[in-house]
Amino acid sequence: MKQAQGITEQLKVENALEWIGRMNNIQVCAREIVDKEIIYQE
Repeated sequence: MKQAQGITEQLKVENALEWIGRMNNIQVCAREIVDKEIIYQE
């Protein structure tokens, strides 16, 4: 997911808040996938 969204270590160095926001977004997306596909088996 990081590669698909273009999140790099360079972004982390240059703009930490942007990096944190994007990483949090990935975490939320991953949680939704787990909830939907594994827990609720839809």
